[in-house]
Amino acid sequence: MSSYPPCVIVLIGPTASGKTELAIEIADYFKTRIHNIDSRQIYKSMDIGTAKPSEIQQKQIKHFLIDIEEPIHPINVKQFQEIAEKSIKSEIQKNHLPFLVGGSGLYMNSITKGFFVPDVPPQKNLRKQLEELGQQKCWELLKNCDPISTNKINFADRIRTIRALEVFYVTGKPLSNQKLQKPPNWKILELGLDRDDLKKRIYQRTKNMFLSGIVEETKNLIAEYGSDLKILETIGYREAKEVLKNELTFDEAIELTTRKTIQFAKRQKTWFRNKNNPIWLNNKNLLKDAIIRIESFIG
Repeated sequence: MSSYPPCVIVLIGPTASGKTELAIEIADYFKTRIHNIDSRQIYKSMDIGTAKPSEIQQKQIKHFLIDIEEPIHPINVKQFQEIAEKSIKSEIQKNHLPFLVGGSGLYMNSITKGFFVPDVPPQKNLRKQLEELGQQKCWELLKNCDPISTNKINFADRIRTIRALEVFYVTGKPLSNQKLQKPPNWKILELGLDRDDLKKRIYQRTKNMFLSGIVEETKNLIAEYGSDLKILETIGYREAKEVLKNELTFDEAIELTTRKTIQFAKRQKTWFRNKNNPIWLNNKNLLKDAIIRIESFIG
């Protein structure tokens, strides 16, 4: 076995930036496979609303870490980290070039930067109590017990605020004291994909999602798992639920989902610029730029 650290390619970027299409072209050129680092595409029966690679795309290039669990069984960052690392190491042992693609910054960095995340399972009753308190009160609680985390978590980020409180109440230790870093022994090239016309792309993809049947997909998920399925709070599915309840019209759902997705993409871009600092690809010829940089990287 080579004494040199294995090369790993990473492609990150905000939602709707075209990662899947570009990744397939890159993987086809280098004759490798794709590891999908996405916090929603890991679930079965959630295809349209997560913009999961199509059956044709998955036949063209092998994709790992897709459809690995039922939506009723949430996978946390720690669990995903362990599953992904095992899969990536298996590729390395076969002398394949691991290619990690995704827009879930926390999930990606847990792998590439080796974050140690406390293995605290979801506490349903505690989460319910915290949600009833409201974000303002939860933020004040977090500021008292874990002020370092409030410097890293956006005030509006209800999910991460509650998670930090959950870890504190279960372990008795601040989340900020438990997040350690042990980067893997890999040589990593991190490429970034961003688009000047991202808002337009988000609108078009959202429209296609609704025309392709996200409302029907949501209806099927509710029939299978119940309307309380937590993952249906994801952007797109939540609006589809409101269409089913006649609280939104079809066009209103598209408009609201587009607006929320644009806001989400903005947060993703901020994360990638602050926590990743990738090499941003030239939008005029993405594939050519990616190939040149990867070939130079792997020698």
